[in-house]
Amino acid sequence: MSIRELAPRRPPTRMRHRPGRVAVPWPPLVALLALLQGAGCDSGSAAPRPEGARAEQPASGAREVELAPVTEAAVEQLVAISGTLDADEQVTVGAKVPGRLASLSVDLASPVTKGQVIGQIEARDYELRVEQAAAALAQSRAQLGLPPGGPDEPLDVEGTAIVRQASATLKEAEANRDRAHKLAKDGLITGVDLDAAEAAAVRAETAVQSAREEVRIRQAAVRQRRSELSLARQQLADAAVRSPIDGVVQARRASVGQYLTAGAPIADLVRIDPLRLRVAVPELEAASVRQGQPVRVTVQGDGAVYAGTVARVAPALDPESRTLLVESDIKNPGHLRPGSLVSAQIVVSSKPAPTVPATAVIRFAGLTKVVTVEGGKAREKQVTTGRTVGDRVEIVSGLSVGESVVARPGSLQQGQPVRVVEGSPGADAR
Repeated sequence: MSIRELAPRRPPTRMRHRPGRVAVPWPPLVALLALLQGAGCDSGSAAPRPEGARAEQPASGAREVELAPVTEAAVEQLVAISGTLDADEQVTVGAKVPGRLASLSVDLASPVTKGQVIGQIEARDYELRVEQAAAALAQSRAQLGLPPGGPDEPLDVEGTAIVRQASATLKEAEANRDRAHKLAKDGLITGVDLDAAEAAAVRAETAVQSAREEVRIRQAAVRQRRSELSLARQQLADAAVRSPIDGVVQARRASVGQYLTAGAPIADLVRIDPLRLRVAVPELEAASVRQGQPVRVTVQGDGAVYAGTVARVAPALDPESRTLLVESDIKNPGHLRPGSLVSAQIVVSSKPAPTVPATAVIRFAGLTKVVTVEGGKAREKQVTTGRTVGDRVEIVSGLSVGESVVARPGSLQQGQPVRVVEGSPGADAR
């Protein structure tokens, strides 16, 4: 609507023109123009407010936040240290008897079991030695009147042939001596004959004693031949080189056809399950380490955590490094290797401590802080944190159980107005 249409229509009047004077518009029209310009009247403007209506208050800018209570939780006290995973056992298997290596059935990384034959020394020489020792034993047994085979049962010394023969000679000599005494009394023999009979009896008695000693010597010879036979059989058995442990071949040290002396290495074997964790605990923390405490191990490049317990603790500190050697047995799932450098945590104790959600902690420029609410405004508090337990962080100092913190402060600043969401876990504690 134009200004002209809004103006009231009046009959045109004829203005009287006077020389030297300017025509002035009608006063009501001037007032109407001023009113329309002040109201900003156009086709897109809103309808005017009703008279007496109160203008809307501007937004306060308060940010909605959720509070989380500071709760008490059990926090483990740990001794964190680096260590090495070693093989539980490592042995070098060598030849017990000299000879030429006839066969070798293992190579690098071959799994072996305890008692498995991994190499064979040529055994023909040792088989012949067994036969030779068996023949010598049979000969010694025959000298005692025993059959070639059979155990070395208790022997009746008086019943052996050599002793019975000597005993018979003694009996004959004693009879001759007794007759010589009778004849000498009757004067039928001379003194020379009597002395000869006496001497023969003494020699026969000595012969019996010698026969008994000979039997004992032959008994000892049988035992010696028996030991020689056992030794020969053992050497024949030792020609087969066996693994003393369950494990894996770390290195092969000999080749087929090579002549080996006694003790020459054939293969290095390691047992890799369980693995033995060795760590050197500093003297300051060594006092809290005890046998049976839980141990957690992580390997570089492997996100898994491997569990064990403290199995062995050295009785004394190393005087040079001032550390205590601690060992733990770690179950090997199959892919852990001896010699790996690992990070270990020994759980020495567990105690209750204040904790807050990890999302409530702000770390900036070397400072650690949380945000609380006081009087409807955010207030920053500097804290000292400890370990992270799941999704919560231990508070060493700066907060106490029962207080509340902003669960997710984000970019919340000191003194910024906030409004606590009703029903949040810490709303009643603000």
